[in-house]
Amino acid sequence: MKTFFHVQDIGDLGAALAEAKQVKATPFAWKALGENKTIMLVFFNSSIRTRLSSQKAALNLGMNPIVLNIGQDSWKLETELGVVMDGDKSEHLREAIPVIGSYCDLIGVRSFAGLQDRAFDYAETILRQFIDYSGKPVISLESATVHPCQAFADLITIEEYKTCKRPKVVMTWAPHPRALPQAVPNSFAEWMNAADVDFVITHPKGYELDPKFVGPARVEYDQMKALEGADFVYAKNWSCPGVSCPADYGKILSKDMGWVVDEAHMAVTHDAFFMHCLPVRRNMIVSDAVIDSPRSIVIPEAANRVVSAQVVMKRMLESL
Repeated sequence: MKTFFHVQDIGDLGAALAEAKQVKATPFAWKALGENKTIMLVFFNSSIRTRLSSQKAALNLGMNPIVLNIGQDSWKLETELGVVMDGDKSEHLREAIPVIGSYCDLIGVRSFAGLQDRAFDYAETILRQFIDYSGKPVISLESATVHPCQAFADLITIEEYKTCKRPKVVMTWAPHPRALPQAVPNSFAEWMNAADVDFVITHPKGYELDPKFVGPARVEYDQMKALEGADFVYAKNWSCPGVSCPADYGKILSKDMGWVVDEAHMAVTHDAFFMHCLPVRRNMIVSDAVIDSPRSIVIPEAANRVVSAQVVMKRMLESL
């Protein structure tokens, strides 16, 4: 495996989930794989779970993780070609990336969407340069449009907690005071569509995700109707994806507090488990009562981020 962006990169999902179970049970069994190997974790944006889980996964595999915070530990980097670099950017990605690649064996990159230029974001302009210029396997640690390590961990968690063969999984939009990217919902939709689940997406009109991520999922604009009989409820905010109106890309179209997942919403489910990628704004995305309930699995879900990252890194090391 040379890149990890999309669900198809992991191959057979059943095999990947079986491997995840094995990795979780014996996390140090493959330490020899990473001996004398280095992974560079490049962060253009802040993080808790992604940073810590990636470092832990690398250490479990015997690797040396190096974390580089762009703009804090390094020069500010220019990301676009053809610009006159007379501003605050001291170095271009075109030079920085091959240098980074020369110091490591694997690279993980976290770079959020700018939410200003849809074409730039959805072309994955920054991550693509790491693929083109580094010469090393590249993992998306959340990019402009996808967060595959999170979605893989979400699926691992659903497999662990499901009580029926084909559970109903509902991803619901929820309000937020800031404009957020679509990477998490995009990847969650992509992975759920590939899994053996009954998948439904619910959101206000105007928040339609890119069709390539929605795929065959059912879209329901009535949130309560969508939640009926759900086994898992995955709450997440995202800004307007700009599918029907590109001019609205990255905008907040609604702050309807009626979409906050509370006890009334969970009451219509099939005693569903509550999920969220974290960090979460309490009483904006989800009520205290729901996230603190015994049916909230946000902490085990976060813990599985180590497992998903380790499976990916293990496979990349095996392909070197």
